[in-house]
Amino acid sequence: MNTAIQMKSRIEKTWKDLAAELGTQFADAAANHDADNAFVQDNYAALREHGLFRLCIPQELGGGGAAYAEVAAVIRELGRHCGATALSYSMHSHPVAVNVFKHLRGDEKATVTLRKIADNDLIIAGTGANDWLASSGEMTKVDGGYRVTAHKHFVSGSPGAQVFVTSANLESDDGDEVLHFAIPFSSEGITQHANWNTLGMRATGSNDVTLDNVFVPDEAIVARRPAGEWHPMWNVILPTAMPLIMSAYAGLADAAVDLASRAAAKRPGALAGVVGEMLNQHTLAGIALDDMVRRNDNHGFTPSNELASDTLVRKTLVATAVMKTVELAAEIVGGAGFFKGHPMERIQRDVKACHFHPLPYRRQHEFSGRIKLGLDPIE
Repeated sequence: MNTAIQMKSRIEKTWKDLAAELGTQFADAAANHDADNAFVQDNYAALREHGLFRLCIPQELGGGGAAYAEVAAVIRELGRHCGATALSYSMHSHPVAVNVFKHLRGDEKATVTLRKIADNDLIIAGTGANDWLASSGEMTKVDGGYRVTAHKHFVSGSPGAQVFVTSANLESDDGDEVLHFAIPFSSEGITQHANWNTLGMRATGSNDVTLDNVFVPDEAIVARRPAGEWHPMWNVILPTAMPLIMSAYAGLADAAVDLASRAAAKRPGALAGVVGEMLNQHTLAGIALDDMVRRNDNHGFTPSNELASDTLVRKTLVATAVMKTVELAAEIVGGAGFFKGHPMERIQRDVKACHFHPLPYRRQHEFSGRIKLGLDPIE
């Protein structure tokens, strides 16, 4: 779709309206994608056609110019219809949003990256925080760059992406480092493994990716940090990534509430109390998510350990409330929602994945407690 058509579409409808329109189409195939363990390739093609992979890139750089809150709303709306599409899309959207944050602060490399994404409609997949502080894989310095050998897990959206964003370890006499880089998936030595076979979020294509002596040029390095130590870069990544990722799960909760409300309407008197309890949890999830988005301040936040902690606290609140919302909704829907092919059955499985995004709640408790007590975030 060309830019002129996109702009006309943007005037006539909001980005969330567009997501709802596309989501209705995606919902029809969601059960089949789940049953076949098949990546949502057709959905990705539709998102790309409508310019949604460059949604948050400023218009002057060739993007859609959407505000951060609009991107979160789009992901949440997609999650209402197909959780796997929403989650995979969020995994592309948050590294793009990190580059918007950097661009707004004069980072020329980020500006070039955003133009390249917009001009070529590129789609990103990466390991992100799965590598956390201690990345996996080994790098060796060679002329003009590095050689990397690594085995990466949970690369969501990889079957539909052209750019791989990840990291690996570089041993040095001055101290081991982790180098972050972005390279084409078409690079020689990269293999995507069709091995994503899980309880839920089965259509995200979160396959393993291996790198066998892959060449990474010097100019592909986007960040470097000491291995195994907390680094301020996470204070940018977490307030940018987590609200978008959790928006996908909030969309699943929205869908569960819709299903439960329709089921409860058939026996309103008997189920009113459970419906009320479900609404409390659904509201709590929404409040915590909205506050995460608000604190991002449309990329205007000031990075800090405290904001990173606040973000992760709210991530835990959203995850807990979303899972409880879905549990109660399933109780209301009843036995029908236990059958394969029923949307509630899939939602119950998909929503369980929200716990594993950083940080799982027990690690978040320790992380936030340490910051509150004036300690380093990670021991």
